[in-house]
Amino acid sequence: MALASVLNSDFADFSFDKCQPFGMGCGPGQSGMGFDATPGDGLSFSVKNPLIAGDDDGVERKIEFLHGTTTLAFKFQHGVIVAVDSRATAGSYIASQTVKKVIEINPYLLGTMAGGAADCSFWERLLARQCRIYELRNKERISVAAASKLLANMVYQYKGMGLSMGTMVCGWDKRGPGLYYVDSEGNRVCGDLFAVGSGSMYAYGVMDSGLRQDLSVEEACELGRRAIYQATYRDAYSGGQVNLYHVHSDGWTRVSQEDVLMLHHQYKEQA
Repeated sequence: MALASVLNSDFADFSFDKCQPFGMGCGPGQSGMGFDATPGDGLSFSVKNPLIAGDDDGVERKIEFLHGTTTLAFKFQHGVIVAVDSRATAGSYIASQTVKKVIEINPYLLGTMAGGAADCSFWERLLARQCRIYELRNKERISVAAASKLLANMVYQYKGMGLSMGTMVCGWDKRGPGLYYVDSEGNRVCGDLFAVGSGSMYAYGVMDSGLRQDLSVEEACELGRRAIYQATYRDAYSGGQVNLYHVHSDGWTRVSQEDVLMLHHQYKEQA
């Protein structure tokens, strides 16, 4: 009854304001517990919401997390090499060092993740379902071009709604090796070499100096591995492990998974 009478009286005003700070001082106008005690107003206090970013001017601003990664795919005479790192970041924080950024759509198709992890994972797994439905209906595997077009059409419906996705669809079909870049804006580009992410410029530098059409499988794998390593060395948002895949006429093969620290020591000894 005592608490109810206090809450219902005219002398107590409990107000929560996200713009005024919650103090811990004991100066003039403040109580010893950090409440803003204004003379003649009874008891009042305010708490700042820590989940809402705002400056001193009281304007709310969204928290924007930067996306960082390095993914790489290129075609050569024996198929397609796909190389990715494994670090997930949320702004300046490392969220994980063991993210699987290559999504296995089917035994002949691979997709890479760059941008928002949830967006890439959801839409590429949805693509895997659509590819399986296509196989059941048509009694044949879907082509790389058709799979990439399906993905582009699906995400284009949500253009401008905040999706963050830059993926590569790689595979082998009747036409041979296929490589397409698809992003969340609905763009779809066919090419022989793509690098996506914050470390892509460093990967492109290595690829420009070593990419040839007549590379052997071992040379191509080493080139992709070296490109991702150099990107992780220079880009703070890339790191963890280098995951390497080879797409050929019999499907895809996971070649290796190596820690970038071990690669750093290996390349340092070779220099």
